[in-house]
Amino acid sequence: MVATEAPVGPASEKLDRRVYVVLAGLLLAMLLASLDNLIVGTAMPRIVGELGGIKRLSWVVTAYLLTMTVSGPFYGKFGDLYGRKKIFMSAIVIFLVASVLLGLSQNMAELIGFRALQGLGAGGIVVGVLAIIGDLVPPRERGRLMGFAAPVIGVATIGGPLLGGFLTDHLSWRWIFYINLPPGIMALALIATTLHLPHHKIKHKIDWLGAVLLIVAASALMLVRSWGGSHYGWGSWQIIGLAVISVVSTLLFVLVERRAPEPMLPFRLFRNRNFSVAVWHGFLIGFAMFGAVAFLPLYQQTVQGASATNSGILLLPMMFPMFIIGPLVGQVISRTGRYKIFQILGGAVLTVGMYLLTRLDVSTTKLTSGAYMVVFGIGMAMSMQLTMLIAQNSAEQRDMGVASSTSNFFRLIGGAFGVSLFGAIFNNRLAAALSGMPGAGVLPAGGGAKLDPGSLSKVAPQVKGPLLAAIADAIHNVFWWGLPFTALVFVIGWVLKEVPLRTSAGRAGEHLSSEVPE
Repeated sequence: MVATEAPVGPASEKLDRRVYVVLAGLLLAMLLASLDNLIVGTAMPRIVGELGGIKRLSWVVTAYLLTMTVSGPFYGKFGDLYGRKKIFMSAIVIFLVASVLLGLSQNMAELIGFRALQGLGAGGIVVGVLAIIGDLVPPRERGRLMGFAAPVIGVATIGGPLLGGFLTDHLSWRWIFYINLPPGIMALALIATTLHLPHHKIKHKIDWLGAVLLIVAASALMLVRSWGGSHYGWGSWQIIGLAVISVVSTLLFVLVERRAPEPMLPFRLFRNRNFSVAVWHGFLIGFAMFGAVAFLPLYQQTVQGASATNSGILLLPMMFPMFIIGPLVGQVISRTGRYKIFQILGGAVLTVGMYLLTRLDVSTTKLTSGAYMVVFGIGMAMSMQLTMLIAQNSAEQRDMGVASSTSNFFRLIGGAFGVSLFGAIFNNRLAAALSGMPGAGVLPAGGGAKLDPGSLSKVAPQVKGPLLAAIADAIHNVFWWGLPFTALVFVIGWVLKEVPLRTSAGRAGEHLSSEVPE
């Protein structure tokens, strides 16, 4: 029997409360997945000291990002086919089991393998949260819920390194993984008892060939991002080979998907102009956001002399707008149904913020750089949530999972491109500036992107000034290269067609009634 509750909206306070209870469980799970992307950084010295394997250090991060990115489209598609709730809960269980195994790891090989397993769960959590919100409420009401996701990302970005350092110093590095259990179990319990999505049986045939090609294409691309300029030179046969594999498998994936009866990525979605605009908007946002976040801590720790922990605190000005602007924009969109203006304004503010970041140099004070980051953060807070909202509003309900996962996938791939391109630009600029300069030997073999702030403290004063100026100039150049991409975010905002946000997403009572098991 299906309960007939009133639609989600201002007129149904009871239903609203039930939606927010479900949302609490969803965002708690999303916080864990986002937090574990960054929490290991400050603990890595202790981990290496106990487990060894310093040559495989980068794989602790790469394995997580790789499986998280690659698995997203699969969770989206399988959620559409087999039922969202069971797939989402399975992802949480995978994440929690991996967390326990990570805490019990006895060598670096186990740690890397279990991080890959944890990333597999994290990919399903992120996509599941976004798709379930798409199932719970119509796009017109979805803005206010999406607005709460931005602060979660802000908390994870700042809280990850801080929490990782605290637990490592006061307990053990193993607790950065064990800490996931209480909130993870709580999220699992909330979802199990309060979320009841109807399961629609769909005749399907899994596109296994397309799935394999997608894994190969995305994996090769992520390895190019992780290894290029660090493990191998950009012109090395390893990086060129991976790039070729990624391009060829992508082309084959497109050919296979055009013929598949039940494709992993239905190209009919891209016939909708707004969906295509939203996907590219997400790609550019990821490109700019991940690129900026990757280099601001480097600037703070080297040029401004901040510690690793303090550099995390100094990022707060960029994340703080997400706690205010994100929910506020969501509320306004839900009340007015207007969203195009926020994409245009967000792109404009983001571009101004990126321009301000190009002004960072050796003499910039922490107060000034903080003000610049506030502007950049406002642009991100206004723009980021719109990508998913527009993508979901442009897709049919049967494609909610794959539309959500595709949008998230392109944002992550954009971030991979951004970090790789910005890293190459930084290293080349810094290498050119340091050519023949005394003191260039402080750079490790990996290049400037891995510059050790501790090494700078040992540099003679007469060398340190020019060296810091060279680092600041290289970072300044990175932000100049990022400026055209943020400008494109502004430009494509004008291409968007403001299609009215739907006021229905199935019957809201079906999603929350305890009488409707999945």
